[in-house]
Amino acid sequence: MAITADQVPIIMSAGAASLGLAALLWALRVSDGARGAARKYRERSSELETTLAEHRSVLGAHPGVILVWQGEALEADGDEIIAPELYGSPVALAGLLSFTDDAISVDPAVRIIEGLADLEARDSAGQDTTLRIRLRELRENGQAFSLTIIGPSGRFLEADGRTAGARAVVWVTDTTIKGLEESSARGKLEEARQVIARDPTAFLDMLGKSPFPAWRVSGMGKLQWVNPAYIEAVDGINLDRVLDRQLMLDQAAAEQAKKTISEGVDIDETRHMVINGERRAMRVLTFPLSGGAGAMAFDVTAQEDAREELNRHVRAHDETLNHVADAVAIFGADRKLTFYNKAFRDMWDLEESFLLDRPNHGQLLDRLRERKKLPARTNYAEWRAEELSYYLDIDGVKEDIWSLPNDRTLSVTRQRHPMGGLLLLFKDITGELDLKTKFNAIVKTQTSTLDNLHEAVLVYGGDGRLKLFNHAFERLWGLSHDLLKDQPDFSTVVEACVPLFHDTEIWDAIKGHVTDPSARARQSTTGEMRRSDGSILTYLTHPLPDGNTLLAFADVTATRRVESALRDRAEAFEAADRLKTEFVRNVSYQLRSPLTVIFGYAELLETQRNGELTERQSDYVSAILSASDHLSKLIENILDLAMIEAGRMDLDLEDVHLQDLIDESIEMVVSKAEDTEVAVRAEVTGKLGLIRADQRRIRQILFNLISNSLRFTESGGEIVVAAQRIGDMVTLSVRDNGKGLVAEKRATSFDSFVSGDQRGAGLGLALVKHFVDLHGGTVGMKPVDGGGLEVTCWLPAQAVVHANAPDLMLAEGARA
Repeated sequence: MAITADQVPIIMSAGAASLGLAALLWALRVSDGARGAARKYRERSSELETTLAEHRSVLGAHPGVILVWQGEALEADGDEIIAPELYGSPVALAGLLSFTDDAISVDPAVRIIEGLADLEARDSAGQDTTLRIRLRELRENGQAFSLTIIGPSGRFLEADGRTAGARAVVWVTDTTIKGLEESSARGKLEEARQVIARDPTAFLDMLGKSPFPAWRVSGMGKLQWVNPAYIEAVDGINLDRVLDRQLMLDQAAAEQAKKTISEGVDIDETRHMVINGERRAMRVLTFPLSGGAGAMAFDVTAQEDAREELNRHVRAHDETLNHVADAVAIFGADRKLTFYNKAFRDMWDLEESFLLDRPNHGQLLDRLRERKKLPARTNYAEWRAEELSYYLDIDGVKEDIWSLPNDRTLSVTRQRHPMGGLLLLFKDITGELDLKTKFNAIVKTQTSTLDNLHEAVLVYGGDGRLKLFNHAFERLWGLSHDLLKDQPDFSTVVEACVPLFHDTEIWDAIKGHVTDPSARARQSTTGEMRRSDGSILTYLTHPLPDGNTLLAFADVTATRRVESALRDRAEAFEAADRLKTEFVRNVSYQLRSPLTVIFGYAELLETQRNGELTERQSDYVSAILSASDHLSKLIENILDLAMIEAGRMDLDLEDVHLQDLIDESIEMVVSKAEDTEVAVRAEVTGKLGLIRADQRRIRQILFNLISNSLRFTESGGEIVVAAQRIGDMVTLSVRDNGKGLVAEKRATSFDSFVSGDQRGAGLGLALVKHFVDLHGGTVGMKPVDGGGLEVTCWLPAQAVVHANAPDLMLAEGARA
């Protein structure tokens, strides 16, 4: 309601009367004449009392109460209610005291304020508020107000607040007494009454049966009502016990309710408290009600546990991402950076302080561009806008490749984050691309190599499907490229190959090596196929490390034919060699018999027992003996060579004085050397000692070498027999200064029946080589500076009997 203009002068007049009375008393005190002063005082006092009585009667006629706070009372802190001066009608005062059942103060004025401060009220603009809030605004800011307060039992009150100088004045009027109606407030009350009237107990029943604690407190914070769930939560047994003892859910809930009453706002807080002996997470909601506040508490333990579990998962997720080698950044729905891992910070070399300030996506791009770390773009603004557009339009995963100025290449993956915003993944693929390039080059090289192979090559996977093949496979089996290009399975390929090779057992065995993953089956195998067209193939299966199997085919038809021809030829050569050996042996034996007769009769004639011979006859006999001796040695050499080539010659090993053997060999040929006027001498370096060898064969070696040099050395020449022991080897060499041999003849000089001058049978050097080989040594020949030839034999000091095996000698020669 509007304040009447007459009310303000009344208050002002009362104040002026009090001030005039005080001034009069002071004037009487200082004026001359006690009587005059006393009379004036009585007169003035009487006037003031009359005026004050009139004012009081006027104030008493007001249909409400007037509350006045002096200036000092306005300085109070917080929401503490300071007792005001009280004026007004006793009837109105009695009526307003009926609102103070929950007040705790004994002062009537304070009780009225406590009873009315938190009742539902509306201001002149129709906004919901409370008297407590408007009193605080009046005290702090001097903001005037006019309120309609809805009291219990449908009563309405009007409260108006104004400042008067250093005073604050509030008029409270019971409009029910005045018979006034507040249409908006009454309409609201009537509407509520109509709702309740339909089912007056429904609201209390609902709150009473609700599974969550609910309660109401007065404006002073006292419990006025609680539901059974509240009683059970505080273990209060019954309602009376809870209200009598004022058992609060916890102290924080009481403080929260007081704050709601004081500020007139809803408060929603979640905290842990003990309910029924268990620690539970409770969401406590307090909200203003007419005359106090209402409250409800909801058990959110499961939600809080789930939230904590989610937080743990988030922390674990963040910790996992922090150990990922790829850079990860997460931006929220507001485009601000909410998470980044260590790899992200290191990849872009960004300051920790900059990242902790949660820059938005655009700021991050700008910072990277300033440092020249982003890909070069002709229109950066357009590219930046495109990057930021992913927040509004992204479906699935968007991938891109960034080529950075520092020659790095990044794979950038963007996807919508489940919690809103965008997740970016940066992967350095520089090395991967290099490897891929190298790999592709290797694959091309391998493919080209495979396609240029004559052998057919193909690779099967563990699932039995064809992974790789070359052109040779198509040609070898007459298959079309269309059949093989779509990775057909093993059975399909075999079906196309069966017309050329129909042995299913072999195909099944090959399939087992391809598809069976067991260690027994994963073995390399080889085999041969004789196809219906007469061709012969060899095949190979080989397991690969990646689980695949290599299968290769080679056409060996021509090879087999050549081998067959070579085998036939070798057999023919062996037969011819056997025939040659048998022929030589037979001929040698056949020649030895008549030669023995000739040699015997020649020796008999030489003794001249049957008569003297003429000089010419003696020459004839000597020629016969010489020819017979030469022929005998030739036959012996041929027999030795035949036995060697037949592999039937064995060494008779013994300790041999090599020095004595050299001197003996020189003595054997010295007479012949004298005849040809060729000097023969020994040149031994160091001590030769004993060697383990066949003395007879070593003597033959020296004799044949010296004899060979004599044949090529002219009169006046020189032959040197040299020997030296070096560790476990002994070298024997015969050097001459004769005419030597040309290179072409030196190459074949150790072959059987090859003569360097066509004067011999070509067996001397051949036997030397064979005898040296039997001892496990080697022989060589080289020309001498100035003319001549030197043949050197390297013999082991300890010969072994196994050295005579031809196959062993071939192996030793190959290794040498």
